[in-house]
Amino acid sequence: MSTDSIPTWHPVARSAELRPGANIVAGFAEGQELALWRAASGAAQAWENRCPHRSVRFTLGQVLQDRLACAYHGWQYDAGNGQCASIPAHPGMPAPRNVCAKVFHAAEAAGMLWVSLAAETPPSPPPGDAVPAGWSFCRTLSVRAGVARVRDALAARGFGSEAPPALRGALGKVDAAALVLDAQPQLAFIHLWTPAAPGSGAMKKLHAAARALRGEIEEQQQPQA
Repeated sequence: MSTDSIPTWHPVARSAELRPGANIVAGFAEGQELALWRAASGAAQAWENRCPHRSVRFTLGQVLQDRLACAYHGWQYDAGNGQCASIPAHPGMPAPRNVCAKVFHAAEAAGMLWVSLAAETPPSPPPGDAVPAGWSFCRTLSVRAGVARVRDALAARGFGSEAPPALRGALGKVDAAALVLDAQPQLAFIHLWTPAAPGSGAMKKLHAAARALRGEIEEQQQPQA
Protein backbone atom coordinates (compact mmCIF):
# COMPACT_ATOMS: atom_id res chain seq x y z
CA MET A 1 0.00 0.00 0.00
CA SER A 2 1.05 3.61 -0.43
CA THR A 3 2.44 4.97 2.82
CA ASP A 4 1.67 8.63 2.28
CA SER A 5 -1.07 10.87 0.95
CA ILE A 6 0.71 11.71 -2.31
CA PRO A 7 -1.23 10.29 -5.29
CA THR A 8 0.66 7.33 -6.72
CA TRP A 9 0.93 6.09 -10.29
CA HIS A 10 0.86 2.28 -10.47
CA PRO A 11 2.42 0.44 -13.47
CA VAL A 12 -0.53 -1.88 -14.07
CA ALA A 13 0.02 -3.36 -17.55
CA ARG A 14 1.94 -2.96 -20.78
CA SER A 15 0.37 -0.54 -23.21
CA ALA A 16 0.72 -3.18 -25.94
CA GLU A 17 -1.75 -5.44 -24.09
CA LEU A 18 -4.59 -3.01 -24.80
CA ARG A 19 -5.70 -3.08 -28.42
CA PRO A 20 -8.06 -0.35 -29.69
CA GLY A 21 -11.68 -1.41 -29.65
CA ALA A 22 -10.91 -5.05 -28.89
CA ASN A 23 -9.98 -6.65 -25.59
CA ILE A 24 -10.67 -5.89 -21.92
CA VAL A 25 -7.77 -6.70 -19.59
CA ALA A 26 -8.16 -7.50 -15.89
CA GLY A 27 -5.80 -5.68 -13.57
CA PHE A 28 -5.18 -4.82 -9.92
CA ALA A 29 -3.67 -1.95 -7.94
CA GLU A 30 -3.61 -1.80 -4.13
CA GLY A 31 -6.32 -4.48 -4.00
CA GLN A 32 -8.61 -2.64 -6.40
CA GLU A 33 -9.85 -4.85 -9.24
CA LEU A 34 -9.66 -3.05 -12.58
CA ALA A 35 -11.05 -3.37 -16.10
CA LEU A 36 -8.48 -1.99 -18.56
CA TRP A 37 -9.45 -1.22 -22.14
CA ARG A 38 -8.76 1.11 -25.03
CA ALA A 39 -11.49 3.12 -26.69
CA ALA A 40 -11.70 3.37 -30.47
CA SER A 41 -10.26 6.87 -30.10
CA GLY A 42 -7.09 5.27 -28.71
CA ALA A 43 -7.53 6.57 -25.15
CA ALA A 44 -6.60 4.02 -22.47
CA GLN A 45 -9.23 3.44 -19.78
CA ALA A 46 -8.97 2.07 -16.23
CA TRP A 47 -12.30 1.42 -14.56
CA GLU A 48 -13.48 -0.37 -11.45
CA ASN A 49 -14.25 -3.88 -12.68
CA ARG A 50 -17.91 -3.65 -11.72
CA CYS A 51 -20.96 -2.57 -13.66
CA PRO A 52 -22.94 -0.14 -11.46
CA HIS A 53 -26.21 -1.72 -12.57
CA ARG A 54 -25.87 -5.29 -11.24
CA SER A 55 -22.17 -5.44 -10.25
CA VAL A 56 -21.17 -7.86 -13.02
CA ARG A 57 -17.49 -7.65 -13.96
CA PHE A 58 -16.83 -5.42 -16.94
CA THR A 59 -14.10 -7.83 -18.08
CA LEU A 60 -16.93 -10.16 -19.16
CA GLY A 61 -18.35 -7.48 -21.45
CA GLN A 62 -17.24 -5.95 -24.72
CA VAL A 63 -15.88 -2.74 -26.20
CA LEU A 64 -18.25 -0.95 -28.59
CA GLN A 65 -16.28 1.87 -30.20
CA ASP A 66 -15.92 4.44 -27.38
CA ARG A 67 -18.21 2.59 -24.98
CA LEU A 68 -17.92 -0.37 -22.66
CA ALA A 69 -20.91 -2.73 -22.58
CA CYS A 70 -21.78 -4.99 -19.66
CA ALA A 71 -22.29 -8.68 -20.46
CA TYR A 72 -25.43 -9.03 -18.30
CA HIS A 73 -28.02 -6.55 -19.58
CA GLY A 74 -25.85 -4.82 -22.16
CA TRP A 75 -25.86 -1.41 -20.50
CA GLN A 76 -23.30 0.83 -22.21
CA TYR A 77 -20.98 3.39 -20.61
CA ASP A 78 -19.00 6.19 -22.25
CA ALA A 79 -15.21 6.22 -22.25
CA GLY A 80 -13.65 9.01 -20.23
CA ASN A 81 -16.39 9.67 -17.68
CA GLY A 82 -18.08 6.26 -17.35
CA GLN A 83 -21.54 7.78 -17.78
CA CYS A 84 -24.33 5.35 -18.70
CA ALA A 85 -25.16 6.15 -22.31
CA SER A 86 -27.54 3.43 -23.49
CA ILE A 87 -29.85 0.67 -22.26
CA PRO A 88 -30.43 -1.58 -25.30
CA ALA A 89 -33.55 -3.23 -23.80
CA HIS A 90 -35.21 0.19 -23.61
CA PRO A 91 -33.95 2.16 -26.64
CA GLY A 92 -36.59 4.84 -26.23
CA MET A 93 -35.80 5.55 -22.59
CA PRO A 94 -33.16 8.17 -21.75
CA ALA A 95 -30.12 6.71 -20.01
CA PRO A 96 -30.17 7.43 -16.27
CA ARG A 97 -27.79 10.29 -15.49
CA ASN A 98 -27.16 9.02 -11.96
CA VAL A 99 -25.66 5.69 -13.12
CA CYS A 100 -21.94 5.92 -13.77
CA ALA A 101 -19.02 3.49 -13.79
CA LYS A 102 -16.14 4.35 -11.48
CA VAL A 103 -13.29 5.66 -13.59
CA PHE A 104 -9.68 6.01 -12.44
CA HIS A 105 -6.91 8.20 -13.80
CA ALA A 106 -4.95 6.44 -16.55
CA ALA A 107 -1.87 7.53 -18.48
CA GLU A 108 0.72 5.88 -20.72
CA ALA A 109 4.47 6.29 -20.42
CA ALA A 110 7.57 4.13 -20.89
CA GLY A 111 5.54 1.45 -22.64
CA MET A 112 3.25 0.99 -19.63
CA LEU A 113 -0.30 1.83 -18.64
CA TRP A 114 -0.19 3.66 -15.30
CA VAL A 115 -3.22 4.03 -13.04
CA SER A 116 -3.85 6.29 -10.08
CA LEU A 117 -6.63 5.44 -7.63
CA ALA A 118 -6.60 8.94 -6.10
CA ALA A 119 -9.71 11.09 -6.30
CA GLU A 120 -7.64 14.03 -7.53
CA THR A 121 -5.42 13.98 -10.58
CA PRO A 122 -1.82 13.31 -9.49
CA PRO A 123 0.33 16.45 -9.62
CA SER A 124 2.95 14.80 -11.83
CA PRO A 125 2.56 12.48 -14.82
CA PRO A 126 4.09 9.01 -14.75
CA PRO A 127 7.78 9.10 -15.68
CA GLY A 128 8.42 8.68 -19.36
CA ASP A 129 12.04 7.69 -18.70
CA ALA A 130 11.28 4.94 -16.17
CA VAL A 131 12.46 2.47 -18.81
CA PRO A 132 15.45 3.47 -21.01
CA ALA A 133 14.64 4.08 -24.65
CA GLY A 134 15.25 1.05 -26.83
CA TRP A 135 14.93 -1.52 -24.04
CA SER A 136 12.74 -4.57 -24.67
CA PHE A 137 10.01 -5.97 -22.48
CA CYS A 138 11.07 -9.26 -20.90
CA ARG A 139 8.11 -10.49 -18.85
CA THR A 140 5.65 -9.74 -16.06
CA LEU A 141 6.38 -11.86 -13.02
CA SER A 142 3.64 -12.50 -10.44
CA VAL A 143 4.96 -13.03 -6.92
CA ARG A 144 2.88 -14.28 -4.00
CA ALA A 145 4.35 -11.81 -1.52
CA GLY A 146 3.86 -8.26 -0.32
CA VAL A 147 5.37 -5.43 -2.35
CA ALA A 148 7.78 -4.47 0.45
CA ARG A 149 9.31 -7.95 0.49
CA VAL A 150 9.67 -7.90 -3.29
CA ARG A 151 11.42 -4.52 -3.21
CA ASP A 152 13.72 -5.72 -0.42
CA ALA A 153 14.65 -8.82 -2.44
CA LEU A 154 15.50 -6.69 -5.46
CA ALA A 155 17.52 -4.27 -3.31
CA ALA A 156 19.47 -7.21 -1.88
CA ARG A 157 20.50 -8.06 -5.45
CA GLY A 158 21.80 -4.57 -6.09
CA PHE A 159 18.72 -2.98 -7.65
CA GLY A 160 18.70 0.74 -6.95
CA SER A 161 16.23 3.51 -7.65
CA GLU A 162 18.36 5.96 -9.62
CA ALA A 163 15.37 6.55 -11.93
CA PRO A 164 12.31 6.05 -9.72
CA PRO A 165 9.89 4.38 -9.77
CA ALA A 166 11.96 1.89 -11.77
CA LEU A 167 14.58 -0.18 -9.96
CA ARG A 168 17.74 -0.72 -12.03
CA GLY A 169 20.07 -3.65 -11.59
CA ALA A 170 20.88 -7.07 -13.01
CA LEU A 171 19.48 -10.60 -12.78
CA GLY A 172 21.59 -13.47 -14.04
CA LYS A 173 24.22 -10.84 -14.90
CA VAL A 174 21.79 -9.28 -17.37
CA ASP A 175 20.87 -5.60 -17.00
CA ALA A 176 17.21 -5.00 -16.18
CA ALA A 177 14.73 -2.35 -15.09
CA ALA A 178 12.02 -3.53 -12.69
CA LEU A 179 8.68 -1.79 -12.24
CA VAL A 180 6.95 -3.23 -9.17
CA LEU A 181 3.17 -3.19 -8.84
CA ASP A 182 1.40 -3.40 -5.49
CA ALA A 183 -1.49 -5.54 -6.76
CA GLN A 184 -2.95 -7.03 -3.57
CA PRO A 185 -1.79 -7.36 0.07
CA GLN A 186 0.12 -10.57 -0.70
CA LEU A 187 0.50 -10.30 -4.45
CA ALA A 188 2.97 -8.17 -6.39
CA PHE A 189 3.89 -7.98 -10.06
CA ILE A 190 7.35 -7.24 -11.43
CA HIS A 191 7.46 -5.84 -14.97
CA LEU A 192 10.95 -6.50 -16.32
CA TRP A 193 12.61 -4.59 -19.16
CA THR A 194 16.10 -5.15 -20.53
CA PRO A 195 18.50 -4.07 -23.29
CA ALA A 196 18.89 -7.75 -24.21
CA ALA A 197 17.42 -8.67 -27.58
CA PRO A 198 14.22 -10.75 -27.63
CA GLY A 199 15.01 -14.46 -28.02
CA SER A 200 18.69 -13.95 -27.23
CA GLY A 201 20.69 -16.02 -24.78
CA ALA A 202 20.82 -13.04 -22.43
CA MET A 203 17.04 -12.74 -22.49
CA LYS A 204 16.70 -16.44 -21.64
CA LYS A 205 19.13 -16.01 -18.75
CA LEU A 206 17.03 -13.14 -17.43
CA HIS A 207 13.87 -15.24 -17.62
CA ALA A 208 15.54 -18.03 -15.64
CA ALA A 209 16.95 -15.64 -13.04
CA ALA A 210 13.54 -14.00 -12.62
CA ARG A 211 11.88 -17.36 -11.98
CA ALA A 212 14.57 -18.20 -9.43
CA LEU A 213 14.02 -14.85 -7.70
CA ARG A 214 10.30 -15.52 -7.45
CA GLY A 215 10.93 -18.94 -5.96
CA GLU A 216 13.25 -17.50 -3.32
CA ILE A 217 10.83 -14.75 -2.33
CA GLU A 218 7.84 -17.08 -2.10
CA GLU A 219 9.86 -19.64 -0.13
CA GLN A 220 10.64 -16.95 2.42
CA GLN A 221 6.88 -16.37 2.76
CA GLN A 222 6.27 -19.94 3.90
CA PRO A 223 5.85 -20.43 7.67
CA GLN A 224 8.76 -22.15 9.33
CA ALA A 225 8.12 -25.69 10.64
